[in-house]
Order: sequence, then C-alpha cells, then structure tokens
Amino acid sequence: MTSQPRRTSRTRAPAGRHLVIVESPAKARTIAGFLGAEYMVESSIGHVRDLPSKAAEIPKDVKREPWARLGVDVDHGFAPLYVVPATKQPQVTKLRALLKDADSVYLATDEDREGEAIAWHLKEVLRPRVPMHRMVFHEITRQAIADAIDRPRAIDEHLVQAQEARRILDRLYGYEVSPVLWRKVRPRLSAGRVQSAAIRMIVARERLRMRFVTARYWDVDATLAVREADATAGAPASVAARLVELAGQRVASGRDFDAATGELAAGERDARVVLLDEARARAVATALAGAAANVIEVNERPFTQRPAPPFITSTLQQEGGRKLRYTAQRTMSAAQSLYENGFITYMRTDSTNLSDEALNAARTQVRELYGAEYVPAQPRRYTGRVRGAQEAHEAIRPAGDAFQHPEQLRGRVDGDAYRLYELIWMRTIASQMPDASGLRTAMRLAAELPGEGTAVLAASGRVITFPGFLRAYVEGSDDPDAELEEQERVLPPLRQGQPLDVQAAVPRGHETQPPARYTEASLIRELEERGIGRPSTYASIIGTIQERGYVRKRGSALVPMFVAFAVMNLLEQHFPELVDLDFTARMENDLDRVAEGALEATPWLHRFYFGDPDAPKHPEDGVASDGLKARIGAGWEAIDAREVSSISLGTDAHGRVVAVRVGRYGPYVQAGDDEPRASLPEDTPPDEIDLAGALALLEQAERSDQVLGTDLDSGLPVYLKVGRYGPYVQLGPDDANEDKPRRASLWPDMDAAALTIADAQLLLSFPRTLGLHPQSGEPVTVQDGPLGPYVKAGKETHSLRDHEHLRTVDLAAAVALLAQPRQQRGRRAAAGPLAELGEHPDTGKPVTVRSGRFGPYVTDGTVNATIPAGRDPLQIDLDEALDLLALRAARLREQGREPAQARAPRR
Repeated sequence: MTSQPRRTSRTRAPAGRHLVIVESPAKARTIAGFLGAEYMVESSIGHVRDLPSKAAEIPKDVKREPWARLGVDVDHGFAPLYVVPATKQPQVTKLRALLKDADSVYLATDEDREGEAIAWHLKEVLRPRVPMHRMVFHEITRQAIADAIDRPRAIDEHLVQAQEARRILDRLYGYEVSPVLWRKVRPRLSAGRVQSAAIRMIVARERLRMRFVTARYWDVDATLAVREADATAGAPASVAARLVELAGQRVASGRDFDAATGELAAGERDARVVLLDEARARAVATALAGAAANVIEVNERPFTQRPAPPFITSTLQQEGGRKLRYTAQRTMSAAQSLYENGFITYMRTDSTNLSDEALNAARTQVRELYGAEYVPAQPRRYTGRVRGAQEAHEAIRPAGDAFQHPEQLRGRVDGDAYRLYELIWMRTIASQMPDASGLRTAMRLAAELPGEGTAVLAASGRVITFPGFLRAYVEGSDDPDAELEEQERVLPPLRQGQPLDVQAAVPRGHETQPPARYTEASLIRELEERGIGRPSTYASIIGTIQERGYVRKRGSALVPMFVAFAVMNLLEQHFPELVDLDFTARMENDLDRVAEGALEATPWLHRFYFGDPDAPKHPEDGVASDGLKARIGAGWEAIDAREVSSISLGTDAHGRVVAVRVGRYGPYVQAGDDEPRASLPEDTPPDEIDLAGALALLEQAERSDQVLGTDLDSGLPVYLKVGRYGPYVQLGPDDANEDKPRRASLWPDMDAAALTIADAQLLLSFPRTLGLHPQSGEPVTVQDGPLGPYVKAGKETHSLRDHEHLRTVDLAAAVALLAQPRQQRGRRAAAGPLAELGEHPDTGKPVTVRSGRFGPYVTDGTVNATIPAGRDPLQIDLDEALDLLALRAARLREQGREPAQARAPRR
C-alpha cells in the first residue's frame, strides 16, 4: 500500500444524505468527527441477528421441527435459522428509521470475517432500497475514512460463508456434545470446538504436574577474585562461577532427573554424573574457599539479535500478558478503545506487514529520536506466519502517516490504553531499527581440592557492543522472573592459564520443578503454533473456560479444576477425535479454504455432521467417516458416569483405589466404591492433592459425626462434621425434627482436631441477641455471615472487626456502631470495604472489594465490577480487580454509556 496525499478538509460526499453503520458507539463518534453533516453515523452494537440462543427465540412456525433446537436445518443444506434478539430490536428499529432519510448506506463494519458477516446481516435485515456500499478501512483516521468512502466494494461472500460455516460448526459441536456432559458429569457444562481443545492442553499439563516427583540436588556457587597484578582498570575485579565438574564427573543439575520418578535419568546413572548431597556440597564449598584456580578455557563469539516483527493479534495478547500483566481480554479491550479512537490500526490481524506509509513514519521517527545510525539502509519487511487466518492486511501499529509519540496520548486515554499504545509504538519503531550486536564469553576455571580432585567451574558473560533496536524495545519472556536478555553480564578480561583466588564458595540446595502451568500468554502461543482457533477468538475462549468453571487463575497461571478432568476423561475416552489437536487444526484449515473460495461450506458441513461412508475410518478423522451425529448417538447412554468422573490417586493399604470424584455438588475423595467420602473445596488445584493428602481427608471425614458433648440447654448432642466448605459443628442429628439443625462454621483460627464442646457451644450461640435498641426498640443481634461478622438492628447493619469482636461486643458498643454516620453504616456494602487493594495506577483512587445487594464487587469509586461467582472476594488482588474494572468499563462503552454512569452491579 502506498501513501496518499493527506486531506485536511472534511470528506466530500456524493449528493444527498448518507447513513454509515459501524459496530460500536465509540467507533461511530470518532468517524462522525471526520465526516460532514450530510453523513449520519450510527452503530449496530455488534451483531443484529444470530442463531437462537434459547427456546423463546425460536419462531412458532418452526418450533416443532426436529432441527429447531439446533437452529440449523441439517436436512436442507444446513440452512441457519437467524433471529433478531429482543435486545437488538430497538437498535434495528432505529437504523430502519434513519434509513428512511438516507440516499445511500455505507456498511462500515470491521475488515475481517466477523465484520463482513455483520455487514451481510445488516443488509439482510434492513433490506435497503437505496444504493448500498461496503466501506472498509484498517485505521480510523481522516485520510483512511476518506479513502474508504472513495473506494467502496461489494460484500465478500466467501468471507461471509466462512464465518457462517464456523458459526454453524460451533453450534453443531456445542449443542450435540454439551448435553452428554450434562447427563454424565454435571448440569450446565458446555463443550466447544476450540474451548475443549484448550482445556485438554491445560489438563494435560496438570497431569504432568500430578505425576511429577520432586528431586533434590546441590551445587556450589563461587566468587573468584582477579589478582591485583592482573587487574584491568574499569573492569570487574571478580567473577561469579558455578561448579560444573568434580573429579572428572559432571555435577548433576535439574535436567538430569526423571520427572516421573525423581531419580537420575537412566542414561545419567553411570560414572559421568555425580549427584551432590548437602554434606558433600558443604565439604566441597569449604575446600574451595581460599583455593587457587586457573583459567583453563576462554571462548568468545559474536552474536546478533534481530528485532521482533510488529504485533499481530496473538503476539499483542502474549506481550500484554508478559509485560503489562494484562489478561487477553483486558489487552483486547484496550486495543479496541485505541482503534476506535483512531490511535492504532485494526487490532485483529495475522499480518506482520507494514505499509509504505508506516515504514516511512517509523524510519522518520527513529531518525528523530535515535539518530541516523539507527536507521537501516533499507526498510525491514516481515512475512506473515499464518495463512489466511485474518484478512486485515497490516500489522497492529500506530495509526496515520506520522506516528504520535506515547507522551502525546498521556491524559487523552485511560491508563490501560496508554500503556498498550506505548507497547505497540515501541514494537513498531524497534522493528525498523538495526540488529543488536555483541560478544558472548564462556570460560572454565579449575581448582585442585584435597580429597576431591579437580573442581571445574563455569562462568559466562554478555557484552552488547551496539544496542540497535534494544534502545527502543526488548521482547518479554513467558517466565516473569527470567533475566531479560538485554541485561549485560560483564566479565573481566581473562586469559588462559591466568590464576585467580576463590574469595567465597556457597553450597546451594535445589528442587526440581514440575512443568509450568500455562499462562494466558503461553497458551495463546501454543494454540497459534498448533493452528487451533484464531487469534481474534483467543481472548473470548480464555474468558469462557474461566467463566464456565473449568479453569481458574492463580496469579498468572491457568489452573484446571477437577470438573475439567472429568470432561476430558469423557471426551478422550468416548469422542477422542473431537479433542484431537491435529483434527481441530485441520478444521481451521478447512475453514480458511472456505474463506478463500477453495472449499464449499455445505458439503464440508455435511461430511462433518453426517459423515462420509466412503472415507477410510482412522482415529484421527473418525468424525469424517462416522459423522458427529452418529458418534454422539452411538451408545452415549452406556458411558459410565462414575468412571469418567474419577481421577485415580493410587491404592491404599487395603487395596482400595483412592480417587477424586466429581459430583453434582463438587469434587470429593473416596476410597473404594461404597466407602465414606470427604469433600474437597471446588478450587483445589489438582496437583495439590495426592494419595497421602486424600487419605488424611478421609481420616478426618471418618471423624465426622463425632460427638463433642451434650448441649446443656437442649440436651441434644453436638457434632463435629466435615462438609463441602470444611469442618462445622451441628446441634442434634440430621433427622432430629423437620427443621434443619442449627449449624456453624469454625472460625479461621480454630483447629478441628482440638475443638472442645465449649468452643462448639460458643459457635452455636450466634446469632445472639444483645438486647433492644434504646430508640427503635428492635432487637440488636450479632451474627456471623459469609463475608464476616456484623451487628444488626432491623434493616441496619454494621461490620465488626473480627470474630473476637463478635465474641466480646456488648449492647452499648453495638448501638454506638449503628449510630455512626449514614455513609459509614446502613447496608453491608456501606459498612466499609471488605478489602482495600491499593490505588488505581491511573486515577490514584482507592480500589476496594465491597459487598452489595447483588453480591461482592470491586470498585474504584467510578466503576463497579461484579466478582464472578465462585471467586473468593477476600482472595482478589489488585491486578485481578483492575482486570475486572477494565472489562466492565469496556462493556459500558460498548453500550454507549460512560463509566461514570456505572451503578451497583447486578448478578
């Protein structure tokens, strides 16, 4: 693409009034600013119609059709049933009214499959009688909008067919497979073509962690001093090195151990490897301290490091996670805001190409900021790695023919958008800068140790001689603790045979580490490398598997829940092709061929759903020969629900299989088939429960229904029990009367094993009435709730500090708390924050966790964001709260509301 002369006046319009339809209100406002009064710019607010999502949306004339539940007429060319949801009817009515006053209509939706499909649906729903044009652009600048109006095109039917085929495929997959999960695992679960493949990858990694056996090993770190006679002015006077050989044997490191046994790998058990234990490591360190060493080898070699290409959707999500600690959804929300406000090009793309306009802008800015020596003789051009995945033809870069410096956006966009723009700007600039170059040095030093023989130590260094693109940008790492490559490790100039003195030697113990869990960044990278899904969908996929309870985040790690194990057991054992990663990737390739016009969508869908009797049946393409319908219908009733929902941990001393099982009300452990069980917290990481831990839980459960004593007032026994959420006490047996027996959870500082009858009676004494309120005459009570202890009189409540406050507070103190000013009391939400997380990095306002009428939420005083069900509000940290707030603000903007209009969140 060549650069065009810049226009400074408003866009010239053909005669008459023109309706421009985009997807979002924010995008509409930005584009309206570039167009004259003869243009009406309105948003569709996303898709205006879709397959029915619930039975109430199915039209009466087709409700009795056998395919109505699917929303796809599988017997007649896989014709989709499209409906306009009730929530979109007002916007469709508004668009029709505007169309009546228009002489032409421009469909200006995004330049990808989804955007093309939205444009096609708008055409089908509105059925304009005036000329209709498809208007496309990859950045929202005055020049780009003017060019788009000047050069409209027709709707690309191939892109529409590809999107429709993908939508139908996902509907068939989800609506046929999900009911099996409901019946055999748990209600309200879901399966998805890409989501299930992603869950399989996360579960497979957790299985490796569960099988992992930790091994311990030791090594020795040493500091060696350069002798004064050999010292060089300005150079380091010492060298940090590590013991790598002892008496001709290589010292074992973490890579030498078998992950499944914790033993040295079979090939390493011979005389070539020595495993140091603590005693020997300390002895070697003692012998090394004060010893003389000699340099026995010095290797120097130059290196060159090339800049990374400009961002595409997937690499932006990965780097947003690594450098900014943003979730994929938070990254895409900020990118959407930047695009809609005209600051970056379109953010859903797989192309690393930069236009001539962008190349000139980047090179000009590099010259201005860093000097001519940082501008290569020729522009760098990058070729894409992913074929046909997205249709936008440029990488993600700053918009326009002259890039705005990040400082020019400060104060004009929110903090998330500012930091992401800075990242995009740096990556784009760096991509047009020269390679970094330097020198890597590796050296080996030897010392003779009495009783141990020759000890060999290794040291390495790295010196950058020309920083090149590193002046602007350094790519992040999946390991947040890893040393960034730009950091220099400078060694003193040493020569072979040069003597040094060991100043200090320190023995260090290590444990081998299990395979790291996926983070959002590493999962996105793996999905892209395998060709599963498309980058534009990764953020929503990762969000979906968390919302459905398959995965939870611990820090940045994606931790699968036991229900994900049960679902994978069922799919892998009974429908392996549906979660086969290669098969899923081949489906993506087929959809790409549909987008290119090289494959007809309907015959392909027919083969997927009904099968191809002439095709050879192989495990990797079983759906192609049998068809999804036949595979799901072939004896799913015979699937053993107990078997697929069991995750074996081993065998106990009685020969019973001890397993975690996934029930309708959560996971539990059980030994054998009919033995007692012990509940597990829903969010227990699978790799943290092993055979020993399960047996301990079962032993604790066997003490359930333990009688602690007799309640003096009622004469009923008091039991210690263990439930789904931990131990609790109960007054009387379960069937003592028709009412539920009184129960109370243990306080955080109580130990179930040491609990006494007095402790239990204290717990059961709440709610406790302290007396009558002196003004209202209402009972004043103190009680314990899910979010902590509090005092109550009528509808008024106030939090108590802790459980000790609950135990000791009297009527006068309770009345004083309730008498505090209105803003400090009232509903539980007004009683004060449940947690104070810190200041918002952009506004400086405090971010807190609060409890409202509809549940716990996080707030910065402007935006309120509900904490998802199942998440402990007291375990939310600042980063998680910022993610929730950013997503809530993005949803408000999509609805055309400013964040300041936010109200208390509803569930």
